[in-house]
Amino acid sequence: VQLQASGGGLVQTGGSLRLSCTNSGGTLRTNAVGWFRQAPGKEREFVSSISWSAPNKYYTDSVKGRFTISRDNTKNTVYLQMDNLKPEDTAVYFCAAQSRDKTFYSSQYAYAYNYWGHGTLVTVSS
Repeated sequence: VQLQASGGGLVQTGGSLRLSCTNSGGTLRTNAVGWFRQAPGKEREFVSSISWSAPNKYYTDSVKGRFTISRDNTKNTVYLQMDNLKPEDTAVYFCAAQSRDKTFYSSQYAYAYNYWGHGTLVTVSS
């Protein structure tokens, strides 16, 4: 599994971005995938996750109603649509994938992920 996150950039408050996570080393279709972020001087935090079959999703409270996670298994890609962005969303965003032996409940926690990609920077200006 070789994950690649893309789609970050600079946006004004209230704007939108869509992040993408792909696996250049094979398929993502059987993995739960999560998004995490790390702001300068802060610890990495959970943002959202989606089960491999897509009906189950988690969001951290601060992004509920603004971010939407989805996946297109035909394209081997997981998306994070981010709307109504705020300056506090500024961070490096990482995608990660679980191995299939992990429970989806554990997808809210960084320790439960086996594979991590390089991050993509999201900057929201005020």
